[in-house]
Amino acid sequence: MLHKNRPILLFLLALLLGQSCAFKKDILYFQDLSKNSIDSINTSVNTIQVNDILSIRVSDLNPEVAAPFNLQNNAQSNTQNNPALNGYLVNTEGKITFPILGNIQCTGSSIADLETHITKCLLDSGYLKNPTVMIRVLNNKVTVLGEVRSPGTYIFSEQNITLLQVLGYAGDLTINGSRKDILIIREENGKRSYQEVDITSVNWFKSASYQIRTNDVVVVKPNNPKIKTAGHIAGIGGITSIVSFALSIFLIINTLSK
Repeated sequence: MLHKNRPILLFLLALLLGQSCAFKKDILYFQDLSKNSIDSINTSVNTIQVNDILSIRVSDLNPEVAAPFNLQNNAQSNTQNNPALNGYLVNTEGKITFPILGNIQCTGSSIADLETHITKCLLDSGYLKNPTVMIRVLNNKVTVLGEVRSPGTYIFSEQNITLLQVLGYAGDLTINGSRKDILIIREENGKRSYQEVDITSVNWFKSASYQIRTNDVVVVKPNNPKIKTAGHIAGIGGITSIVSFALSIFLIINTLSK
């Protein structure tokens, strides 16, 4: 009797093995990377956007003449708790209101460009003779959603940050995350773009997706096995239970039929 039901047993075994296999091509990163290869690095610079909060510090050989150009904030901790208390908010027109100099256009400029522009304004106006301007964005942030270990919104202080660093902040992808279908949602200069990234390949290193910009949203989509089991079977544990139950029923029926 057992040999007659052998196809059923083989089918159940194949089902169990098929659901538990993790294919290397779906898991490994940078599968087409050539060993000992050297590539140029994408060093595109982020530009200032609406709603950025800028810390602008002006110094001079004579500190007293530079003081009117600096925001006063005795509680340094407020910078972390509420960056707006110690920074300039870029308004919807892309401008900030700077002491004495008035409205300054910021959007579309890099940090270095804006530093140069303000320095020139201070020199041309005659207010300072040896000004030094240092600018930082206080509210750089990126949101990571989907199949990562620690989804959430992350604050970063670097001027440039890569997608790999962001995924590192989020604890890397889970085993259920699709390495071939990571979505980056970006709002820049009044436009929203959608970029898909395949991190099993190195081709995206040279694309605009390599570096993350402030306010980007990174969505790691579930892979096919995760989608197939969603709402039906809770992972390999559920599959194992069902197969075990099916085998038990089969053995009982086989025993009773003898």
